[in-house]
Amino acid sequence: MSDLGNQRDIDFTVDKSNLYREESITDLKAAVIRRLVPVRPDGSEDTSRTPIFVGTTQLMTPEGPLPIQARLMANTLAEAFEEFPSAMQQALQEVVAQIQEMRQQQASKQKSEQSRIIVPGR
Repeated sequence: MSDLGNQRDIDFTVDKSNLYREESITDLKAAVIRRLVPVRPDGSEDTSRTPIFVGTTQLMTPEGPLPIQARLMANTLAEAFEEFPSAMQQALQEVVAQIQEMRQQQASKQKSEQSRIIVPGR
């Protein structure tokens, strides 16, 4: 529980000025597009704000499914469909770069730990 810090300091207040209704659109193959529609506290659509589109997909790896997600710079669902492939490609490149960096850090850490081993007679 110490990882959570003081639970009394957690703010669970709902930001009523930043509410969205989530809709999910899928092609049942690779694409899932979430449309976050701005709403008012009474649930009615807030047309003064622009919807947010988020693309999601999964890639199968030897370690299991790898979720890929990216914000789609689109104002309409049709634009989101067009943006999806390039956004997923960019997100995948970022994930691969992060994995490579983590591997390099891990290899570097292992090297430094191995260099601290004192072998008698050397």
